[in-house]
Amino acid sequence: MPELPDITVYIEALEKRVLNQTLERVQLASPFLLRTATPPISSVEGRKIVQLRRLGKRIGFGLEKDLWLVLHLMIAGRLHWKEGGSKGSPRNLSSKTSKPPKNHLAAFQFNNGTLSLTEAGTKRRASLHLVQGEAGLQLLNPGGLEIFETDLKGFAKVLQSSNHTLKRALTDPRMFSGIGNAYSDEILFNARLSPIALTQKLTSEEVERLFDSTRGTLTQWMELLRAESGDGFPEKVTAFRPGMAVHGRYHQPCPRCGNKIQRIRYASNETNYCPTCQTAGKLLADRALSRLLRADWPRTADELEGLTPGQ
Repeated sequence: MPELPDITVYIEALEKRVLNQTLERVQLASPFLLRTATPPISSVEGRKIVQLRRLGKRIGFGLEKDLWLVLHLMIAGRLHWKEGGSKGSPRNLSSKTSKPPKNHLAAFQFNNGTLSLTEAGTKRRASLHLVQGEAGLQLLNPGGLEIFETDLKGFAKVLQSSNHTLKRALTDPRMFSGIGNAYSDEILFNARLSPIALTQKLTSEEVERLFDSTRGTLTQWMELLRAESGDGFPEKVTAFRPGMAVHGRYHQPCPRCGNKIQRIRYASNETNYCPTCQTAGKLLADRALSRLLRADWPRTADELEGLTPGQ
């Protein structure tokens, strides 16, 4: 699932391409993508994009007349950009003579190019909302703390407001904004903290270490992703990157100590960690943790994102 670094780089690329450009047409290939009925989707056509904003892991497109298109890519949604006006636009998604690719969900045609949305797999989790004004926009905001808009005291207050595992706390969108499964693994590795350590059991030194690691890890990856995409549009958004220390590296050597990276599996999620660097050499057995994780981890991707039916 694209997280804060990925969404930030997406938005920076979009600002260069669609800010102050006119959205000429919206074509939807999937009836499941649009989750709102009013205002009608046709009301955005012919209006300029005047602002872009990140809401957690969502991308908000602010249009004239205070309309907002809010896109949530969920796990497998990805954006693509094709330069050029109507001549460079993809074929009409509603055409009866030619079927679009099965993973193609939508096209947003601008006067200078086309932004398209695809989603891998068969489950349609990505969502698009059209809302009016700041009030409508905030209804879609999970409300998590923005890590670059707070200090250590504010971070500690939210972190220890309830007693969860560190993995759950970092990835709860109502606690912290934009952090998911992949970058939470990297944050905890850099902080040398166990993913199942309880938030209210941390020392002040451990909280500070986690705070510094969270900001440092996210900053590092934003810089790496910017360098990777350069002036182009980010087309290689993935949760598994060669430069990651632990995430997606099960049984590969730890870059710090050389011992094998281990994992915890629960529901459809996986946590990667280094026993030597993070758990004092202890192997966290899935079976022994099942009760704890059942009580402290969402069972579905929608629950993980704090979504309710219709969102």
